[in-house]
Amino acid sequence: MNTIEFITRLGIVPVIAIDNPAAALPLADALLDGGLPVVEITFRTAAAADVIQTLTRERPQLLVGAGTVLTRENLEAAKASGAAFAVAPGLNPEIVKSARDIGMPFFPGVATPSEIEAALALGCRLLKFFPAEALGGVQMMEALSAPYQHTGVRFMPTGGINPSNLESYLQVPTVAAVGGTWIAKKEDLINGNWETIQGRCRGALGTVFKFRKV
Repeated sequence: MNTIEFITRLGIVPVIAIDNPAAALPLADALLDGGLPVVEITFRTAAAADVIQTLTRERPQLLVGAGTVLTRENLEAAKASGAAFAVAPGLNPEIVKSARDIGMPFFPGVATPSEIEAALALGCRLLKFFPAEALGGVQMMEALSAPYQHTGVRFMPTGGINPSNLESYLQVPTVAAVGGTWIAKKEDLINGNWETIQGRCRGALGTVFKFRKV
C-alpha cells in the first residue's frame, strides 16, 4: 500500500504544529492508541525537523509527514528527518519538481482550477484544498473538483474542518482524506491532554467508518 492509499484508507490526517519536542512521543502514542497511525508535522515551528526525526526513529509504525513545506530547505530537512511525505499550502512548481527529484511524495495546496491543472501537469495526484472553509467549504470543494474527477485526482481539504462538518467533506467523491487540525490543539500539547487526543482520533475514525466503506 502506497502513501496515498494509506492516507485514503484512514480518511483523516492530523495536522499538528509542535513547539516542544518533548511532546512528540506522547503525541505519537495518543494517535496510535486512538487508532490513527498518521500525522503531518508542520514546519511552522523551529522544532519540526527534530520532532519528525524523533517520531520516525522511535515510532516507526506511525506514518510521519512534513507540512508547510515552503522552501527547498524545508524539503531537504523533511527528507533528512525521515518524513514519508510532504505537504504545502500552495503550489510552487520548483518545490514539486525538487520533491520528485529526491523521491518525496508531495501534496501541494490548490484553491483554483488553474492551480489544479498546473498540479496535474506536474504529476501530482493528491492535492491539499486550503483553506477549505474560508474558500467556500464543501460546496466549493464539490464545484472545484467536479471537472477533474475523471482524471483520478484526489483532494485533502484542510482548514476550518471539525467534527461538525467532517461527514459532509468525507462524502465528496474526490476527497481522499481530511486534514484534521482539531485532533491535537496547541493547548492539548501544552497541557498533556493525551486522552482527549485519543478520543478525538476515535471519534473521527468513527465518522470515517460510518460514512465510507472501508
